[in-house]
This record gives sequence, C-alpha cells and structure tokens, in this order.
Amino acid sequence: MPSYDSSRSRLRLADRHVRVIARLAAGETPDAELFPSLGELQELGLVGEEGQLSPLLRELVEALDAPVLTIGVEITGEAGPVHHGVVVGPNTVMVHEGWPGEEESEYIPVEPSTLVFELARMVHLRRGADEQPATPRVVSTMKALDAAFGVLAAPSGELDEDRGAVHTALSGAGTSAEAAAPLTELVLALNAYWRVTVAWDGEHDGAHAPMLRSLAVWDCGSRGYWIREQPEEPILPGQVTPESPLELVRSDAGEIWRKLTALIPEKGESGVRP
Repeated sequence: MPSYDSSRSRLRLADRHVRVIARLAAGETPDAELFPSLGELQELGLVGEEGQLSPLLRELVEALDAPVLTIGVEITGEAGPVHHGVVVGPNTVMVHEGWPGEEESEYIPVEPSTLVFELARMVHLRRGADEQPATPRVVSTMKALDAAFGVLAAPSGELDEDRGAVHTALSGAGTSAEAAAPLTELVLALNAYWRVTVAWDGEHDGAHAPMLRSLAVWDCGSRGYWIREQPEEPILPGQVTPESPLELVRSDAGEIWRKLTALIPEKGESGVRP
C-alpha cells in the first residue's frame, strides 16, 4: 500500500502508483488495469475523487513532467536485485530507493548539489580494501563466472572447500591459471555487484538522440572495488553470451567517486547539470 510522511516529503509508491500519477498529471485517464492502484491513492488522499493530485505530489510531478536526467541504480546482492534511481527535473531532484522483497520504493526530494553523494550512498561507497589482490586486472569469460556462481548456489559451508570448488570451476571453464586464483578470491568476497545508468536527451550529428552512460562495479568488501570493463556497458538484450569476455579492473573509492561524477552530463550536453 502507498503511504507518505509529510514531515519529510517522503512517499512510498510502487511503479504502478507512479504510472497512475503520471497519467493524471498529463490529463489522461489511467488504464483499467491501474484502477485498483488509483483507488489506493484515493483512499490515502493523494488523489481526489475527480483525479486531482495532492500538493504532496508536487515535486514528484514536476520531476516526472519534464525529466532532464533519469538515473537507474541496480544492485544485486544476497537478497537478489534491488532497484533505486533518480529523476532530475529542471528544478527538482527526486530520489527513489527500493527494498528487497518490497513492491514500493521510497521517493524523497533532495538538493541538486547532493546528486553524486546520493548515488554514492545508494551503492554504499566506502573506503577500505585491506586484502585487495595485487593483480590490477582479471580476465575470464562469462561461462566461467556462471560456473563459479553455480558452485556458490549450493555452498558446502566450509570456506576452503568452496574456494577449491570455485577455483576448479573457473579453471575447468577455461580461465588461465594466472587469473583463476584472484578471481576465486573476488567471487568468494563479492558483497554485491551494481550498475548505474544515466540517460538523457542529447544530441548526435546535429539531431536529438537518446544518450546513455553506465558504470558497472563489483563490491568485494575487503578485496576492494573492481570495475567491470567487459562486458561493456550499456549491454543490449542478447548481447552477452557464455563466450563473452569478463574483464575486471582494480579500483578504489576515490576513482569510483570520480567515475560516478563523470556519468552526469555537462550543461551543454543535457541542458542542465545539477
């Protein structure tokens, strides 16, 4: 069910509620399949009987009406994928954050100047990599990675045994001896892997064109951050095959911060830079 906290301008909404609000803001009638969601919003008082939108929705509606940037943050950890994001309007920035197993996300307005801070917080960016492997780059294939994850889908519960099984799976799938050892440690230490994608209406060859920038990172806890250079983002459906290369490059929190900042287009690229 949707809910709100007027003291902090916070809203808890599912995607279906947001679609209803966007339709009503555009002066359109929601599709019949969205009527139950409309009813929930009306019961809460966020939408009136005639489709009027509550003032509590003003900042969300402003951002949805004319988005300058949309940012998607997908984080996959032990609980599975969780989706967060940001909608940047001309004068409003709305952050939305999901929760594992929950349909609703929390929407809250933030100051434009804090955009990169918000992205860093969403991906839990932090310093510290006490046991980072010395090798700067690890190369394998997606087939080998799938084999390693297959081992961890049914772990033995004994770290040394799992380490040996992962190493064997990687080697058996064609990973070189040089790469198998560090990749084994990264797979075992993996807290989460995440991807941040920024989309905006840009210009290419003098014409308007949708533009994308992405950053994909492995968060391996004490083993540090590793930027996934291959498969290269953005990835199109069907583009990655078992034989696709996997390439991870060692990084740190400072470099990740700079790369998150670089995802945001300059004013001349998007019309507005927060």
